[in-house]
Amino acid sequence: MQDKKFYLTQAGLEKIRKEEEALKQLKVLKANGGSPEAFHSEDLNPEYLAFQEDADFLETRLLELENVLKNYKLIKAPPKAKQGKVNLGAAVLVQQDGQENEYKLVGTLEADPLGHKISNESPIGQALLGKKTGDSVNINNQTYTIKRIRYQEA
Repeated sequence: MQDKKFYLTQAGLEKIRKEEEALKQLKVLKANGGSPEAFHSEDLNPEYLAFQEDADFLETRLLELENVLKNYKLIKAPPKAKQGKVNLGAAVLVQQDGQENEYKLVGTLEADPLGHKISNESPIGQALLGKKTGDSVNINNQTYTIKRIRYQEA
């Protein structure tokens, strides 16, 4: 498997670690023929139900998570002097057709367009990288003008 860098926020890293730990516990329980109590909880993540049925998928997912944890790079706010340009971790307020939207630039594993988290590999994310307030980018005949760039302090 190619050693691709996975860009993660601290919250994303914690989520990956929790998922890996839960899957390791599930693997042990499956090997022992047990059923984890978490699956009987109302707080159950529905995606985990599929893991219970498919050991091959479980093993594959564990390998994927291990690869991510071996090859991640934590997204941190750049030094103050470099916060005038869009980079990973930036919350970017853009104006498009008179409407303003704010997007947070994250790695592909944390992208959630409905939650206004866009990947650095998405067309908009790629176009915004390295730009500064006042710059405009054109994506699919749509013009986005950067109104504000901010970084959340860790």
